[in-house]
Amino acid sequence: MHTIAPVELEKAYRLINHGPTILVSARDNGTEDVMAAAWACGLDFAPAKLTVVIDKIAKTRELVEGSGMFVIQIPTVAQIQMTHAVGTRSLFTDPDKLANCGVELFSFAGFDLPFVSGCSAWLACRLIAEPHNQQVYDLFIGEVVGAWADTRVFSDGHWHFEQAPPSLRSLHYVAGGQFYATGEALNVPSET
Repeated sequence: MHTIAPVELEKAYRLINHGPTILVSARDNGTEDVMAAAWACGLDFAPAKLTVVIDKIAKTRELVEGSGMFVIQIPTVAQIQMTHAVGTRSLFTDPDKLANCGVELFSFAGFDLPFVSGCSAWLACRLIAEPHNQQVYDLFIGEVVGAWADTRVFSDGHWHFEQAPPSLRSLHYVAGGQFYATGEALNVPSET
């Protein structure tokens, strides 16, 4: 974990601003779960907030609603099998889902949350309860209360995928088990 560093909360939105597939994890009453999701985005800078869609069929949703806390993390290309597995299996039908999918969890000091090992970024979130949005649209809002990133791919408030091993690139889900990996960086010159 020597390559993991805190990220300023005002810049935490940058961890998901490039549209990656994410993992959502939560814990409530001794039960932990992790699911994959494709619909997450930054909502605000200060305080840092994000949105994520969590379907009613997911056990993770029950844990988020029960605990009022969750983690958004950015899986890497090296985790493609695990990411797909947690997105297609349910804790409701597979009580050993996390072990069967190869999920390893860890924690950050001061946060009683399940963080997925091997990801490139983690955002600890406190649920901002919006019952109507949650029930009708499956839309959850979280205030980011802690953020960390792997310095091999994110530092100084920016992603550096083009300088990191390809196995650390983020995943972008399309459908039917198809993903894309983040590609090369393209920069627009500043206007003078």
